[in-house]
Amino acid sequence: MEVGVRIVGVVLRVLNFILAPLFWLRWRKQDHLRVPPIRNTVLLQSASELAAAIRSGKLTSEEVVRSFIARIKEVNPLINAVVQEIFCAAVARAIEVDLMLQEVRMKGSIDELMVTKPLLGVPFTVKESCSLRSMSNSVGCLEHQGRLAQEDGGAVRLVTAAGAIPLLVSNTPELCLGWETSNLLRGATCNPYRLSATPGGSSGGEAALLASGASALSVSSDIAGSIRIPAAFCGVFGHKPTPGIISIEGHVPTLTDENYPKFLTVGPMTRYAEDLPLMLSVMAAQEGYRLELHRPVAVDQLRIYHMTEATKSIALLSVHPAIKEAVLKATDYLHSKCGATLCDEKFTELEESVEMSVSVFFAMKDIPNMLQDPLDPKHEKNLLMEIMKYFNGNGSRSLQALGFALLSDKLLFIPQHRLAYYRERARRLKNIMMEKLGTDGVLLYPVHSSLAHYHHQVFLRASGVMYSMLFNVLGFPATVVPMGLHRGLPVAIQVIAAPYQDRLCLAVAKQLEERFGGWQPIV
Repeated sequence: MEVGVRIVGVVLRVLNFILAPLFWLRWRKQDHLRVPPIRNTVLLQSASELAAAIRSGKLTSEEVVRSFIARIKEVNPLINAVVQEIFCAAVARAIEVDLMLQEVRMKGSIDELMVTKPLLGVPFTVKESCSLRSMSNSVGCLEHQGRLAQEDGGAVRLVTAAGAIPLLVSNTPELCLGWETSNLLRGATCNPYRLSATPGGSSGGEAALLASGASALSVSSDIAGSIRIPAAFCGVFGHKPTPGIISIEGHVPTLTDENYPKFLTVGPMTRYAEDLPLMLSVMAAQEGYRLELHRPVAVDQLRIYHMTEATKSIALLSVHPAIKEAVLKATDYLHSKCGATLCDEKFTELEESVEMSVSVFFAMKDIPNMLQDPLDPKHEKNLLMEIMKYFNGNGSRSLQALGFALLSDKLLFIPQHRLAYYRERARRLKNIMMEKLGTDGVLLYPVHSSLAHYHHQVFLRASGVMYSMLFNVLGFPATVVPMGLHRGLPVAIQVIAAPYQDRLCLAVAKQLEERFGGWQPIV
């Protein structure tokens, strides 16, 4: 580990130890607060079940849509996830769907809809950065307040074409540059299991809605753990697909760097594992053939690698014991009960995850400069002054955005002459993992070192993103699988496979859901 990285890590770890009691004192009186339990059983059904019930006439789309709208109205005052809603339009669209289905049933051609519109009548929600036409597209930026999306993002357009009905756009950090969903424009989103905790970021608004039972399906995005960390913190399923499969058209921000589409992926989050392949096939459209999602996966023929942490280092926070235990339980179950082959070999190269991630990610051009004055692009603001203005209550950038600016500028003090070395190390690691995982291997691994932590504690727990960010750099698909609760907070792991082997991740997720229960509705 580089000296600069080690020093930063040690400082943050010491600060985390010293300040942890202060965070507890700040939030302890709210630790028991959570969203109310779900009383409407419609909200407990998977999107696949809802779609089937709407097609058959057991449920109407209007009934389903109104149920989710009522739940959103119930929980959003607590979690603050909604940026802008279109409830009236959604109900009107649901009524149109029901009328159309009546006509189709009379003609006896209902089965065709399973192919052409598999999500017909099912409501879904959209991360604001993924763009929903005529809806807010400010993505937490003060200078972009009032900006509206001109068109649907590519993935949103496909989900809508499959018959799903959009309800709203949800909160993100400023320009998605953060692992806690908070910004100066909309405020902080809360974790539904513990309102004093963060849902993670940058897809935290979506994860909070899903976990609350206020959304059936989500269109989100992931560039450095932005789907996976919120999914883990909120106990839902999230999939970062192989890059290049799902369109990132319309995503904000967008970079011109040729590597950006290799790192950013738009993907689904769901409450149930069975909905992931359905959403993935819809969102992938014509590129879906490359994933062969229709091919069955024999779990007993898989090879299972597992690691409970990347490395032991004084500079890094240890992985939470509940997460380590979840990795081991999942590994043992897949091996001893499902017949998968256990591989004892470890990917020791992952110990340099921080250096590889920073060196590759920040080599991109056009990364948003959070110190650039929007009124005078040639002028760059002073970081220290902006931090002081933030604490005085008149800042123009969130603290996370300023932290990102510092990280982008200093690169964790990795020497310039070492950056190329770590980029080469990342390239070699990708080849090693592709060879070892092949077409039948998966790696079970933490999503983050921590469970959902208190609001603003993200700065002290930042090293935990090393478990997610690197797989954007490497371009591997990964699925987050909820594995139960620990003292009321969700525990999750990620299942990683080689590029284009997404179906392996999804199959393992489904298998683990059957054994460990998956999403746990709040009671």
